[in-house]
Amino acid sequence: MRSRLANVAATALAAVLLAPPAGATAAPPTPAPVSAPERLISAHPSPEEVGRALARVARESDGRVRLGVAGRSNEGRPLRVATVGHGPTRLLFVTQQHGDEPLGTPAAVRALWALGVPNSAWHRWLRGRVTLDVVVQANPDGAVRDQRYNHDPSASGDWTEPGVGYDINRFHNPLTPIADNPVPESRAILRWWHRHHPKIVVDYHMQGRYLQPDGRETTASMLWPTSPLAAPAAVDAGRRVAVRNYDAMTHLARANVSRYPGMSYEGIARNAYGILGSASLLVELSNLPADQVEFQIRSAFVSMIATVQGAADGSLWRIDPERAESIPARGPSLPDDQAEAA
Repeated sequence: MRSRLANVAATALAAVLLAPPAGATAAPPTPAPVSAPERLISAHPSPEEVGRALARVARESDGRVRLGVAGRSNEGRPLRVATVGHGPTRLLFVTQQHGDEPLGTPAAVRALWALGVPNSAWHRWLRGRVTLDVVVQANPDGAVRDQRYNHDPSASGDWTEPGVGYDINRFHNPLTPIADNPVPESRAILRWWHRHHPKIVVDYHMQGRYLQPDGRETTASMLWPTSPLAAPAAVDAGRRVAVRNYDAMTHLARANVSRYPGMSYEGIARNAYGILGSASLLVELSNLPADQVEFQIRSAFVSMIATVQGAADGSLWRIDPERAESIPARGPSLPDDQAEAA
């Protein structure tokens, strides 16, 4: 059922999501199918597997997907960045800040393939309008240990697990000088932001299992900046990205999406990059049973493609941000589910 749904979603992406926007003065070329092999990378990849998968994407794309390193983890592992496109609108996606929340990583590898390997007129048009950077697996030290935190036994203070490490997604505070930030993974992402000033930042995480208000199980949640330090224009921009993602994930991926009940602390990436002026969004994939993992990866893939396309054709900026307020609040957790906040 899920495999058939993935094929339907791929067709829908080409036929609906990628159609010329209403009112466009210069329509893009006829949309091409947007898809990628499912077996590019496993659902819980090691840092080495991430490196091999990205190298394959770069090779198959004839260099249209470019690989780099944003920095090094506390144990010296590369913080890999893959870039596709050369257009003026810059986007930044971040996956797996929490090492035990992996599914955004395989989705990102597929998105890079789907945007960079084909070379149709439509793909060339899109790559000429946007530049997408993806920090793929931002916490490789945590990934190898299947833990939320990075690896730093000296970590102490707020947002740490003493003797284990730091919660990377609490150390993006734009009010703290980067040189004073104790977390190398967060420092690297902040420096990348300051180098490129992306217009959109989307951070992919995972959450526990929850119910929707109507009793269905939640498959994903999302939230825009909620810090009072974020300017209203940046909050509205984040809400527009949220609506774009909500529409794509619910209509194309058949996801059950709710609003994430996040904090206003400025060190959280969702808030930090909104304070800095980006259209910032958190996407949380629910930790569903193993037979639904492919569905969840596909949902994140749809989210990524929808965001890039909306930025390329400009339709994203014509969305009424007030529509974000109609995204339903996340319901209660399922019995015995222990979820940590992103």
